[in-house]
Amino acid sequence: MSFVNLYRHNFVRAAVCIPEVRVADPAFNAAQTVALLKQAAGRDAVLATFPELGLSAYSCEDLFHQQALLDGALRALHEVLAASRYLPIVAVVGAPLQVGTLLYNCAVVLARGRILGVVPKTYLPNYREFYELRQFTPGDTAPVQSIELLGQRDVPFGAELVFQAEEQPLLAFHCEICEDLWTPIPPSAYAALAGATVLVNLSASNVTIGKDDYRRQLATSQSARCLAAYLYGAAGFGESTTDLAWDGHGFIYENGTRLAETERFAYRSQLVTADIDLDRLAQDRMRQTTFGRSVARHREAVARFRTVRFQLALPLDREIPLERVYERFPYVPSDPATRDARCHEIYEVQVHGLAKRLRAMRAEKVVIGVSGGLDSTQALIVCARAMDVLGLPRGNILGYTMPGFATTGRTLDQARRLMHALGCTAAEIDIRPSCVQMLKDIGHPYARGEQVFDLTFENVQAGARTSHLFRLGGLHSAPVVGTSDLSELALGWCTYGVGDHMAHYHVNASIPKTLIQYLVRHVARTGELGAEASRVLEDVLDTPISPELVPGHAGEGPEQSTESIVGPYELQDFHLYYVLRFGYAPPKVAFLAWSAWRDRSRGTWPEMPAAAHNQYTLGEIRKWLGVFLKRFFQSSQYKRSAIPNSPKVGSGGSLSPRSDWRAPSDGESAAWLAELEGIPDR
Repeated sequence: MSFVNLYRHNFVRAAVCIPEVRVADPAFNAAQTVALLKQAAGRDAVLATFPELGLSAYSCEDLFHQQALLDGALRALHEVLAASRYLPIVAVVGAPLQVGTLLYNCAVVLARGRILGVVPKTYLPNYREFYELRQFTPGDTAPVQSIELLGQRDVPFGAELVFQAEEQPLLAFHCEICEDLWTPIPPSAYAALAGATVLVNLSASNVTIGKDDYRRQLATSQSARCLAAYLYGAAGFGESTTDLAWDGHGFIYENGTRLAETERFAYRSQLVTADIDLDRLAQDRMRQTTFGRSVARHREAVARFRTVRFQLALPLDREIPLERVYERFPYVPSDPATRDARCHEIYEVQVHGLAKRLRAMRAEKVVIGVSGGLDSTQALIVCARAMDVLGLPRGNILGYTMPGFATTGRTLDQARRLMHALGCTAAEIDIRPSCVQMLKDIGHPYARGEQVFDLTFENVQAGARTSHLFRLGGLHSAPVVGTSDLSELALGWCTYGVGDHMAHYHVNASIPKTLIQYLVRHVARTGELGAEASRVLEDVLDTPISPELVPGHAGEGPEQSTESIVGPYELQDFHLYYVLRFGYAPPKVAFLAWSAWRDRSRGTWPEMPAAAHNQYTLGEIRKWLGVFLKRFFQSSQYKRSAIPNSPKVGSGGSLSPRSDWRAPSDGESAAWLAELEGIPDR
């Protein structure tokens, strides 16, 4: 199997098809249906759904009681069934079917020349413009559970059917029809509890002003509550406009996220496809234990469902990249309006957390170390806003910049300018004398004049800064505000204990590095802290990320580049999101990363900085994912088990042992690294 194949990574491509129809012309409608089915199969989709009563047209009214139309619909169904014999795809088509002496509005599921099952509509609307009870019988009153249809016996019949692919058990779908979704408890809600991950709705749904938004709301809500994908296709051009109009509205949602949508009011047949992530649905159902409790609570309704298993020849023999675009920065919304709103909300969460902590401590001042780098800049902005909210002067922020052996003139200047721009009480402490004394006390070679810049040399500086901050906090009765972020905690890139790992209260601990960059950029762009502050913030954003603990050569700046050691933060934050939020296995994480980062255009937006248009090969992704897995699962948990309090910010998760992440500090990374071996270099 090709690694670059979406089906290998538990995706399925589904299609919503909206054919042009002619009222009471089943032969024409069958031809349009077959054409779209072939088109969907040609795009490597394995599931395609069509509108309600699409083989006859929905708007036939009392013509449904004409035998010629019912016979024509059966012939049309036979045509579609015959065409399906040579197509590797499951089709769900709408047709009126007479069972015994009763007429039902049905979804017929077929594949490879076989009818897998028939689902009758449960809720028949009979109000305003709808009069379905005049022609049809509700499906939940059907006296039979199987029927004979087009020469096939024992075809499962009923609203409580779940169709499951044997080759991909996570692909289990249920069908409901139009009005079923409009009810207080749609049949698909119970189907989801019975194991259906994909919910299919064959709809007609005439258009009225604003109805499209309501359809989206229904699908968004149902897919989110059921932790499922939702496929919806409404009748399009050609339905009778005697009293109604039709917009051909179709879409695909996944757990509240819209993946694809048709063009409304198209005067032609059309289809849309989307790649559904079955792992995402399965993982969320496993994690959200109230879903399991609902299964138990409604076990009698769940037990009534029957599972219809079918064989589906997945196209695993060639490369099939994702059509779905994965954003390179999953923590950062790509839409500008959404991004601005998100930035505002994140600041509110951080400020709320700090303000509550200060009030609880009866503290009116804070102590913070300001390095002139990204994280301390973000924390300082939060401190300034917290003082504003509490009605306290910004001079109550006691900011200290503490140059060491490798501090550059650039970051030192930025720290000074930023504290001045924000109105802090600024001070400067040279930590080199105390570091030299510590190195001398412990017998480090540097104290004897040797140029040894090892881990101890680095940690002595980090520890000196934190030690000074804590003593200053005690002196001024002010808590120390921590600056370390989610990315650093994930990778263990912080000095444990008396180091940047520790503070009285953290404000950045659940915000990844890439998001902090956009938070700072947002404040700089809006100018809300003043023109001088914005200029400093832009300079901070352009500064290479470095701990500045190892001196460079001849004053050329710091020797260290953080990202050359732990990996590019933009890539490691991507890995973190899909490991922490969804628990994906390494091959899938790598496949998603490759899909997002394989060229310069995918998953980007115009306002991104130039560096965000990087490319990574599969080999580079494999390398840095290996670094991430080892550091995250094996070498860094003991630091996270002892982190200070900090507010959770996003649904992407936090690493607090009291909130989202509880893990043993002495665990191994062997299982993840073993799966890493299955990722090719190219």
